[in-house]
Amino acid sequence: MAQPLTSPAPRPTPVPAIPPTPPFDLDRVRADFPILAREIHGHPLVYLDSAASAQKPRAVIEAIADCLAGHYANIHRGVHTLSQEATALYEGARARVALFLNAPAVDEVIFLRSTTEAINLVAESYGRPRLGPGDEVLITELEHHSNLVPWQRLCEATGAVLRVAPIDDRGEVIFAEFASLLTQRTRIVAVAHVSNALGTINPVRRMADLAHANGATDAVVVVDGAQSAPHLPVDVQALGCDFFAFSGHKVCGPSGIGVLWGKAALLAEMPPWQSGGGMIRSVRFAGTEYAPPPARFEAGTPAIEAAAGLAAALDYLDALGRERIAAWEGTLLDYATERLAAVPGVRLIGTARERAAVLSFTLAGAHPHDLGTILDRRGIAIRAGHHCAQPVMEHFRVPATARASFAFYNTLAEVDALTEAVAFARELFG
Repeated sequence: MAQPLTSPAPRPTPVPAIPPTPPFDLDRVRADFPILAREIHGHPLVYLDSAASAQKPRAVIEAIADCLAGHYANIHRGVHTLSQEATALYEGARARVALFLNAPAVDEVIFLRSTTEAINLVAESYGRPRLGPGDEVLITELEHHSNLVPWQRLCEATGAVLRVAPIDDRGEVIFAEFASLLTQRTRIVAVAHVSNALGTINPVRRMADLAHANGATDAVVVVDGAQSAPHLPVDVQALGCDFFAFSGHKVCGPSGIGVLWGKAALLAEMPPWQSGGGMIRSVRFAGTEYAPPPARFEAGTPAIEAAAGLAAALDYLDALGRERIAAWEGTLLDYATERLAAVPGVRLIGTARERAAVLSFTLAGAHPHDLGTILDRRGIAIRAGHHCAQPVMEHFRVPATARASFAFYNTLAEVDALTEAVAFARELFG
């Protein structure tokens, strides 16, 4: 056989992909979280449920313990040393939250139990006295039940009408539809900054600008920031909103404390929602004079130690760098999306162009609860269900999804473990 006149060109040696590296010392960060050293069913814990609740760094645990062990007493009005120290911790936490949100004034920060309670406060104290028959509240199809049901109840009580801006099959709000639903009757626009079920990042500034420019001068914009505060830099002034709510437990802080930020002029006009000690200026049988915000909305003994823990959590996040957190979580999300999409039978639910830290999916032949149980046997914690976002499930015609949600303390190896476990489950379910 004749030999070729020239030797064939050698095939290029494939260049192995260089794994992305986190913009911080990930091993050191993981060492800050004691629970990540646990084993579950004989496997290292792979915690992919941070959208439900984030884990707590040692700094937060120590701040809570220090408050309880060395400084605890009831706050305000006490003249003794412990009360003054506890008050300083509590009010210092308020100032820390204001800095975290770039709030114009510390007194615009109200401590509550959760995002849910914060939204209910706005619905009951701002909305109920102002809305009447024919007024409108505009939300989106993406909303968590906590940013849906309070507005339903408000509309039922006042005769107002609830309008819903639809999403497309990527899980993005159809902006033209949102704009068309803004009318002269719109009084409240309530939107999630980031969807807890899909990770979609809403264009809140565009929404707020449009809402404020539509001619209904008393329309306000309420932002559910439960999923954005842990993952994105948040600046309430840049967002252009009127109210912003988030929860401590999702930003690596303790449970039982949440935040409502509101513009000072709006808060000053709002009546109390709950009443009792701590929210009054003077009380007589003939009548009561209420304290100004924020005390007006903080009746009773608050979660003092939780406030100390929340301040420590925000210190931790800011020291790590929220831009760096967002960058690494984006890397994890992109990697997980690519890997899971390659598993036969996996359907990704929600593919918005702008997403944060959440990956929802289904596996053919497997109910998400069964899949979650199988993954748990391998030490992998995900969430399975409708994620308090049943209208989203209805849109995608699924009863539930499996949801892997990421935080800055997760690794690429943990994404690999998730992918391998889902592939294993796929073999079980055929």
